[in-house]
Amino acid sequence: MKNRENKKGFTLIEILIVIGLIAILATIVLVALNPARQFAQGRDSQRVSNVNTILNAIGQRIADNKGIFGGTFTVGSTTYTCPDITTLTVGTDYTIDKTATTIVGTTVGLSCLTPTYTATFPTDPKYTSGDDTLYKLSLDAAGRITVKAPLAEITTPISVTR
Repeated sequence: MKNRENKKGFTLIEILIVIGLIAILATIVLVALNPARQFAQGRDSQRVSNVNTILNAIGQRIADNKGIFGGTFTVGSTTYTCPDITTLTVGTDYTIDKTATTIVGTTVGLSCLTPTYTATFPTDPKYTSGDDTLYKLSLDAAGRITVKAPLAEITTPISVTR
């Protein structure tokens, strides 16, 4: 007769219990962290930063130009043209185009802001290609400018007015 006390190792049931406990703990950790939500919050933080960057650049251009956004200015040998945003229809959301210099339909070109007022023009974190930044600009009756991030995922809508 063999002595059972000399056997070493784990039984199948012990291994299955440990694997089950690890699976339950891993599920709890993944649910608590929720990486998709964390990434969405990160993209929304970037959108808030971008909206503020655009508004700061517009404000600086207005301050440099004695209260007027539109017009031309020269830096070195390059001449930049800014559209007259005071002609925008009040309450209409205009798509911001980072390469244009005019207002066409419901698109406003703000390429004059780079590189003088912002090194590169901010675009939405989910931006893939094209000239559209995926941000919107509007003017209210008091002449205040609002920049919006319509693709916000968690904090909707992201909108800053100055």
